[in-house]
Amino acid sequence: MTFFGKSFKNRYLLFGDMFLSLISVLISYLIRLELIAIFPTYQNSMLWMLVVVAIVKPLVYYFFGIYRRLWRYASIRELILILSAVTTASMLVSGAMIGLFASGMFFGFPRSVLVIDWLLSMTFVGGLRFTFRVMAESSASSNGSLLTSLRKKWVLVIGAGDAGAMVVRELQKNPQLNMKPIGFLDDDKGKKDSNIHGVPVMATLDELAYVLRTRHVDEGIIAMPSASGKVLRKVAEVCRQTGVPFRTMPGLYELLGGAVSVSRLREVDISDLLRRETVKMDMDVLGEDLQDRIVMVTGAGGSIGSELCRQIAQLNPNKLIMLGHGENSLFSALLSLKEGFPTLPIVPVIADVRDLPRLSVICERWHPNVIFHTAAHKHVPMMESNIEEAITNNILGTYNIVKTALSHDVSRLVMISTDKAIRPVSVMGATKRIAEMLVLNASRHYHKAFTVVRFGNVLGSRGSVVPQFERQIARGGPVTVTHPKMKRYFMTIPEAVHLVLQASNMSEGGENYILDMGQPVKILDLAEDLIRLSGLEPGRDIEIIFSGIRPGEKLNEDLWDKGFAYSKTAHPDIYQVDSEEVLSVDELEALVDRLVCLAQEGKQEAIRELLSETIPGAAINPREIDLDMVE
Repeated sequence: MTFFGKSFKNRYLLFGDMFLSLISVLISYLIRLELIAIFPTYQNSMLWMLVVVAIVKPLVYYFFGIYRRLWRYASIRELILILSAVTTASMLVSGAMIGLFASGMFFGFPRSVLVIDWLLSMTFVGGLRFTFRVMAESSASSNGSLLTSLRKKWVLVIGAGDAGAMVVRELQKNPQLNMKPIGFLDDDKGKKDSNIHGVPVMATLDELAYVLRTRHVDEGIIAMPSASGKVLRKVAEVCRQTGVPFRTMPGLYELLGGAVSVSRLREVDISDLLRRETVKMDMDVLGEDLQDRIVMVTGAGGSIGSELCRQIAQLNPNKLIMLGHGENSLFSALLSLKEGFPTLPIVPVIADVRDLPRLSVICERWHPNVIFHTAAHKHVPMMESNIEEAITNNILGTYNIVKTALSHDVSRLVMISTDKAIRPVSVMGATKRIAEMLVLNASRHYHKAFTVVRFGNVLGSRGSVVPQFERQIARGGPVTVTHPKMKRYFMTIPEAVHLVLQASNMSEGGENYILDMGQPVKILDLAEDLIRLSGLEPGRDIEIIFSGIRPGEKLNEDLWDKGFAYSKTAHPDIYQVDSEEVLSVDELEALVDRLVCLAQEGKQEAIRELLSETIPGAAINPREIDLDMVE
């Protein structure tokens, strides 16, 4: 952007500032000297000050960036910017004028005009810009009157906090949205009968049904990013029963690093209804841990890996290395990340974690300080019929990552694991348990900050149950549930990733962390909620059928192995396993070698037997599923 070029969007403001700056000097002298007879004595200093002001102030204002702002959206932040720019410019002018006076360039200089000029400049510069805002809002209101032929939607905003206030403000500033906020509801009784941006807080959340029955409401907007799933479930159910459409803000973890605005409104989805109470977040500590570090994420094209990259990018790493095996998924994740963080150095790397020489070349080239290892095969039924792939990817791949991290002096390694690794009945769970052992053994033997973080299912990941249910509902059903009693732990992807980063920050090495997933959810309840969110009724509009438990599945997953002790950490939703059975380094390496050889020979039964013999509590036999055992 050139200083006087055509691309200088606020050139009119520049000319206005120059004119008003000169007027400010003249008025300052007039106020100070009151046109008395001695005025000619000071006119030389006034002329010099006009020259200095004409040069200094526009330059200072430009370098403070006040000509790059859209002043129709001016706020307190812009007011602070104006105060800083005007004060800096006045200090420079004062220094120049005092220096010129001391050098004898002129005689007679009333120093009080510097203070008067500062006050007037603040008034003129600020007034000019906020005049732009008033004119812009008046223009928007005039344009909005053209839309009066279309009936505005009357909107009830549920939540009178910061998010609700910002939503109302945006609706008021953008009449083209054709939405009129008529009131707030909030669970804070102290806010009742108060006004926010001229919109009244009408009632509490408990009175939602009454308000919807007695007032005309076209749409409800749920503006409570930190509300729990219990609260959102209640609001959504009342809106559904009264036939009022509703939308919501994303959850607090989804909003990390993003603004609260009308553009972020979306339909309520199942992750909202299962959202837990907001947990403690310490972004400053995370920033200190990863800022200016070179971070590598394996499996970066996957659901967990790509969200890890997004949240890490907000913490200002020196470089982010996105390693993935699937070209298309990695490319999609890269494009999304580049849009949100255009200045962050990102290195996309296509590689297979089973290729040890390739991993060594990558680490030698980019020298990562921290590795988050998410690359793994995760689908239980698929791995039951592709056992060799589970062994080579989940076990050999982790072995290679650990070996590469040790040989290239990576300071921190965090492996993502699963609740299916506890008393595993599936090949996938068993391979993840051995992968955990590899990371923890390396940490304890070599005294490195290598850590495992274990959690359950995440909502919305590729191939998970929620997208499958959504596809079945879109087809008109039926929705397939394996068993009416099956339960699973669920967590949203952004929340799981945030807790992984918190656990990583706490790690000193050798810890096996477990995320508190809350209460398990019945898969049948999940299916029924999804059907209702689609505006349909289970059993009437969409049939639910039960297909039976598949090989490798349990009715209930475990986060806690009853044979071991657990302790709390500094974070209320992160626990640590105090002791687990682990093999020695030699025993573990021999086991990995044996499993890889069996996989290369295609001996699936031998692999199942070896896994069952080696892992505590394991029972990996797909032909015999004992429901009493898996419950």
